Amino acid sequence: MITGELKNKIDRLWETFWTGGITNPLDVVEQMTYLMFIRDLDDTDSLKAKECAMLGLPYKSIFETNSQLKWSVFRDFPAEKMYAVVQEQVFPFIKNLHGDKGSAYAKYMDDAIFKIPTPLMLDKVVTALDEIYDQMARLRDSDVRGDVYEYLLSKIATAGVNGQFRTPRHIIKMMVELMAPGPDEVICDPACGTSGFLVAAGEYLKEHHREEIFFNREKKAHYMNAMFHGFDMDRTMLRIGAMNMMTHGVDNPTIQYRDSLSDQNPDREKYSLILANPPFKGSLDADIVSADLLKLCKTKKTELLFLALFLKMLRVGGRCACIVPDGVLFGSSKAHKDIRRELVDHHRLEAVISMPSGVFKPYAGVSTGVLIFTKTGHGGTDKVWFYDMRADGLSLDDKRAPVAENDIPDIVARFHDLAGEEGRARTEQSFLVPREEIVENGYDLSINKYKKTEYVPVEYPPTSEIFAQLRELEAEIQKGLEELEGMV
Repeated sequence: MITGELKNKIDRLWETFWTGGITNPLDVVEQMTYLMFIRDLDDTDSLKAKECAMLGLPYKSIFETNSQLKWSVFRDFPAEKMYAVVQEQVFPFIKNLHGDKGSAYAKYMDDAIFKIPTPLMLDKVVTALDEIYDQMARLRDSDVRGDVYEYLLSKIATAGVNGQFRTPRHIIKMMVELMAPGPDEVICDPACGTSGFLVAAGEYLKEHHREEIFFNREKKAHYMNAMFHGFDMDRTMLRIGAMNMMTHGVDNPTIQYRDSLSDQNPDREKYSLILANPPFKGSLDADIVSADLLKLCKTKKTELLFLALFLKMLRVGGRCACIVPDGVLFGSSKAHKDIRRELVDHHRLEAVISMPSGVFKPYAGVSTGVLIFTKTGHGGTDKVWFYDMRADGLSLDDKRAPVAENDIPDIVARFHDLAGEEGRARTEQSFLVPREEIVENGYDLSINKYKKTEYVPVEYPPTSEIFAQLRELEAEIQKGLEELEGMV
């Protein structure tokens, strides 16, 4: 969560765009993204040069033919010259940066437009961005870069109109840690937005499997070119997502424009891991929904159709962690029951994590949960693990200020030691429920159906004692009034 001086600096930068005539929030985020990407390119290139120098290895800078393209060089130019260099040289350079013309980056940068209208405005924006980066460096928080980006995305006024809510980064990170992706995964987010889940999965792999991936030519090539897949119907989000992935070191992810629920999505039994927060209550053209999804779950509700889609897109043995609205867990319609029955009877439902309604505030107050399951095609659900998340490290009001209470480390630790959950009582924060009991309850997956409340008896003093205390208080009040009256 961005607060204090850093938040103020970003707000002032946003205001610079608005007063300069760029008033569409998507355009503002897009232009900021380009400039942040240009600055990151300079930082990354300098870091690689230093690393190679330390190792005694040769290094060819991407700015070797023209140093004027570097942020650290052109930012010191007079406003007019800086504007000319950025518009005529830097922007064409980043549009053609990726050699593979079929790559996601090249595809979505191809129609990108530099929209900052004046040299003075560009000079103000560049200066403001330098101040923001300096502030980020002083904070020394590894997540602050992502938090800044999430704060920018949160300002997009259209968020929530189509059921699109930005997934908080700490929830994304929790889901990735729960799934613990390995170096051979083929990962997909069919409603990827800005590629938050894909970026987090890539960062997890770098942290936990760096040597295995980057010291092996085949696995590194897989990581760079074939591991990450994301689809969305918003070209601006796709463009931001492609740059987001490239900034995080993935050269050529598959980021494509696609209506994942329609027949234009041919992917079936392809992925080993799906991480997603699909749209809730989004607008839907029922006529273009893929027929095989409707066979599994006949409905117009996007949250149910996406669950059916995940099962179709996963290969056998593939795993999924996805966010769903609470209604999916206990809805009584035939479609709701059908999809829950499919998960429990024909695949392996592993976990239901109930999240508090404040997780998506201030942008939405919807109550949600996380479903974790494995595609088997022949059942396998034995016991389902339920966890009642009460705190996520931030206050559950619109302010979302940091607080000490945080269940996320406990959730991850308990999920990776389900054997240790066997003896837990239903009054605890997590527990296991046998499949047979879920079937008996009509495949209801709401935690409140199985949780037991422990009532602690409260003993009150006898009535005579309470009246005696009231008389004492009344006597003290009377005495005080008499003393006050005597002073007047």
